[in-house]
Amino acid sequence: MINYEEQRKNMVKRQLKARDITDENVLKAMSEVPREKFVSKSLANRAYDDSSLPIGSSQTISQPYMVALMIQVLQPKEDDIILDIGTVSGYAAAVASRIVKKVYSVEKIKSLAQKATDTINELGYDNIRIRHADGTDGWPEHAPYDGIMAAAATTDVPNALKDQLDTGASLVIPVDSERGFQRLKLYHKKEDGSFEISELHPVRFVPLVSSTD
Repeated sequence: MINYEEQRKNMVKRQLKARDITDENVLKAMSEVPREKFVSKSLANRAYDDSSLPIGSSQTISQPYMVALMIQVLQPKEDDIILDIGTVSGYAAAVASRIVKKVYSVEKIKSLAQKATDTINELGYDNIRIRHADGTDGWPEHAPYDGIMAAAATTDVPNALKDQLDTGASLVIPVDSERGFQRLKLYHKKEDGSFEISELHPVRFVPLVSSTD
């Protein structure tokens, strides 16, 4: 019998605290959300590996550290409403939901959106809504957002996401360079509507595409 609770504790200690994850709310959420529920049964024994894992449809569940980092840089607060682009397994949305008031998540692949919804419902996380739609359009009905995180890479950040971000809030997203490298970037929206951009971490994500199935 695998002791997943012990594995979660070790993941938080060795993969997160040992790096640069210091936000206590993020660490607490990562220690609570059962990542094994978001992967296939055949990979459950690897749920707390320091790596991404395949979940079907040519998609992956992100490395625990990357999920924690993306949420931490948004500096989430209890009353925040967060937009999550690229639900995939639903894991990142689940972690964020343990910290903030509401998470709206958009997934372009219908089967993944449904599977994530089923997992979220099974866990009883009732402050997450998942929508099967084009992530490049965001989810305008619930804007402005106190933070946006995207688990897919782009060369040009969609204007819809920038527009749906509240003043003083941040968007974290992987961005492709002209040389084919990806880097996680943070776009902080200033009072005049312009953005202060910070480069955070080299990454490798699937592309953000404007389509649904």
